[in-house]
Amino acid sequence: MKRILIVEDERHIAEGLVFNLDAEGYEAKIAADGESALEIIASNGSFDAVVLDVMLPGIDGFEVAKRLRAEGNYVPILMLTARGRPEDVLQGFEAGTDDYLPKPFDLPIFLARLTSLLRRSEWQADPRPASGVDVLEVNGKRIDFKNLELEDEGKVARLTLMEAKLLKHLVEKAGNAVSRKEILEEVWGLHEDTDTRAIDNFIVRLRRHIENDPARPEILQTVRGVGYRFSKK
Repeated sequence: MKRILIVEDERHIAEGLVFNLDAEGYEAKIAADGESALEIIASNGSFDAVVLDVMLPGIDGFEVAKRLRAEGNYVPILMLTARGRPEDVLQGFEAGTDDYLPKPFDLPIFLARLTSLLRRSEWQADPRPASGVDVLEVNGKRIDFKNLELEDEGKVARLTLMEAKLLKHLVEKAGNAVSRKEILEEVWGLHEDTDTRAIDNFIVRLRRHIENDPARPEILQTVRGVGYRFSKK
């Protein structure tokens, strides 16, 4: 039975989700604030997914996600955002969340998003080796998109889902300039004009992973006035 933690301070929403998750065969538990969520995760074993509201008393959902990732916990996180504001979504991705759902939402959509996250988690746990499409070797480093891992001289670093999705999108368009607008729409599913600095921050982090000299990038190149280009050496 899959275990889901609902981190939501609006009790009627939390209890409604628990009721419906129980009906779908999940085991669901509620945390009413961020501090309680972190304590529950630390003391009650692993969860298969976390449904995390952004606006919480005490520390907010962004901080909860950051702390989990900093501790090496990569449990799938579905972030609930008020009105799906682009700035909330991008901040959530930077914090390490995997998907987002604007409030208010329809139950079938919620269940579909959650099922997708759980399926992705199972897919990563599949012991079969990744296909060549899912593995990239560049600059002496090996990137496993399936397992969200980067290996460099025997050391393994973890990528967030959004880092891996952005890098893979650029790889698939290798040699071509990819606009920030395309990244917002095709990688992150945002269709509104919004601040694109989050993309630049992701690129900076990716360069630290794969460039020999991040200050003089040769692989993740900036295309002035457009966006970025992947150029494999």
